[in-house]
Amino acid sequence: MDDTSRDEGINTIRILVVTDCHLGYMEKDEVRRHDSFQASEEICSIAEKNQAKFVLLGGDLFHRNKPSRATLVKAIEILRRYCLNDQLVQFQVVSDQTVNFANLFGHVNYEDPHFNVGLPVFSIHGNHDDPAGVDNLSAVDILSACNLVNYFGKMDLGGSGVGQIAVHPILIRKGLTSVALYGLGNIRDERLNRMFQTPHAVQWMRPEAREGCQVSDWFNILVLHQNRVKTNPKNAINEHFLPRFLDFIVWGHEHECLVDPQEVPGMGFHITQPGSSVATSLIESESKQKHLLLLEIKGNQYRPTKIPLNSVRPFEYTEVVLKDEPDIDPNDHSSILEHLDKVVKKLIERSSQKANNGSSVKLPLVRVKVDYSGFMTINPQRFGQKYVGKVANPQDILIFSKSSKKFGKEAKFDDSERLRPEELNQQNIEALVAESNLKMEVLPVSDLDVALHNFVNKDEKMAFYSCVQYNLEGTRSKIACDSDLVKFEEDDIILKVGECLEVRIFNSFT
Repeated sequence: MDDTSRDEGINTIRILVVTDCHLGYMEKDEVRRHDSFQASEEICSIAEKNQAKFVLLGGDLFHRNKPSRATLVKAIEILRRYCLNDQLVQFQVVSDQTVNFANLFGHVNYEDPHFNVGLPVFSIHGNHDDPAGVDNLSAVDILSACNLVNYFGKMDLGGSGVGQIAVHPILIRKGLTSVALYGLGNIRDERLNRMFQTPHAVQWMRPEAREGCQVSDWFNILVLHQNRVKTNPKNAINEHFLPRFLDFIVWGHEHECLVDPQEVPGMGFHITQPGSSVATSLIESESKQKHLLLLEIKGNQYRPTKIPLNSVRPFEYTEVVLKDEPDIDPNDHSSILEHLDKVVKKLIERSSQKANNGSSVKLPLVRVKVDYSGFMTINPQRFGQKYVGKVANPQDILIFSKSSKKFGKEAKFDDSERLRPEELNQQNIEALVAESNLKMEVLPVSDLDVALHNFVNKDEKMAFYSCVQYNLEGTRSKIACDSDLVKFEEDDIILKVGECLEVRIFNSFT
């Protein structure tokens, strides 16, 4: 080995970047139940083959907040198989590890003398596997307690107000290369949006200057898991909220693979969006080839290499506008069926040709989005019966939609256009209340938003009950303290209830 190669090996940190593994997705489906685990196996083998120094996960390692025992066991098996070995870890964590890792042990996992960790994994949580319950624990905490994952970026927000957080970096050093790794686990977009717009609510802690290492010598990486697509500015995070001292950002949550780093004009940093390693939505953006990013850092320079994932189930997508097809009679149901059959068979054939070129031989996912404006629909389940054993999703090959109609300058889209299927449960109550022109008399919209999130994503059966009880008790206590209820008229009580609601809303924003 010449001096140049030796110098590069000593001073280069090689990181495999991946987000949104969604372990356990479709685990009850006989055809697709192993897809997420096979992709994760390949991810680990790619890390091993490319001699990555560690794996960086951008959230949603698990698909559910409370993964099944089978999913947990398989996840532990994969991590144990690839991460526990006699390989020497060639970098140091030089920051205060009790601040970086909020667990009982308070240090990076490879420093534990009872474990041989050869491939460290660093992970934040996403919106699917975020902390919940009285003890504020995530499924990732289980892997952390098993010493298989270094869980960071977990913030204690506290209270119902805006809150305040301090983001401390994990300081990693290898030779002459120094990396400051910032992590921000998923926070409700609406709340984090307000925090970024509130002075000093989000504090970014910079490394201290030391002899031989100035603040400017650190290569600053941020990994976060938030909405990036701005369907609603309050429910997405603008890149311009982030500090300019950052060099590189790993953006999780968005499933479209945009792995090539993109520069943000005027900000000085680049963003990579690796996307998911398993398709959880049968939409066009998820039909693209899935990739990982191998990030090599030396000094203040980096080199990105995108690596394709070959174990991902093939996915073919197309769109059909029935009124544009000359061979379809609007009044003839069979002609619609015949045309759609031809479309699906072509997609299956296209997938088969790719498989013959060396790709996976798994049953493909097939999705046809059908604009049926002016036509009758057909039953998707009945249509898919003939494709059982030919495609992986026979029950939902077809999805029907109508073309948007424009009102003035704005186009009105149906929900299937504006939201990804897996995000429909995140349609917040604030939007529903605004659309229906309702006036809330007792319950703050923000509290109902939190209750909906906890009920859907965290499986908290008592979320709405607790929300109602908390607000009722607060209102009763306030009225009882203010005046003698015996002297109250009905209108006075209604007025007092409204005042209590205004106070709670004000407190939630301050």
